[in-house]
Amino acid sequence: MPRLSINGYPQQVDVDPDTPLLWVLRDTPGLTGTRYGCGVAQSGACTVDIDGVATRSCSVPGPLGRRCPNYHDRGPVAEWWSAPVQKAWIAHDVPQCGYCQSGMIMAVVALLKDKPQPTDADIDTAITNICRCGTYARIRTAIHTAAAA
Repeated sequence: MPRLSINGYPQQVDVDPDTPLLWVLRDTPGLTGTRYGCGVAQSGACTVDIDGVATRSCSVPGPLGRRCPNYHDRGPVAEWWSAPVQKAWIAHDVPQCGYCQSGMIMAVVALLKDKPQPTDADIDTAITNICRCGTYARIRTAIHTAAAA
């Protein structure tokens, strides 16, 4: 059986080799924080961290031995609340319905890793996730707040 490291924990998955990583994560270990948005890697709701790269999991075959160590909704609660991005999200009331937030946060974390002090143009280029609630102004403000933390 193929093995994945998910949030630092080894997992064996018994799935078809063509199964997208999104469905491997949701259906096998039950990590439903990774969301289905469109199935064609456009919405970004399915964004996960694969070896340090924000990746749209609906378009990646899952059981290839890749690591998926970072999820916004896994790990000790203290770690979740102490993260600058999550604190900024809360401070600026970014989430509305919350559906896109896990993927959005993964994309923002990747952006801040590559560009610790992003400009508005950097944000526009890197954050292509779709938020149907339209909280883009708050998202931008929260990114700048997280970068300043």
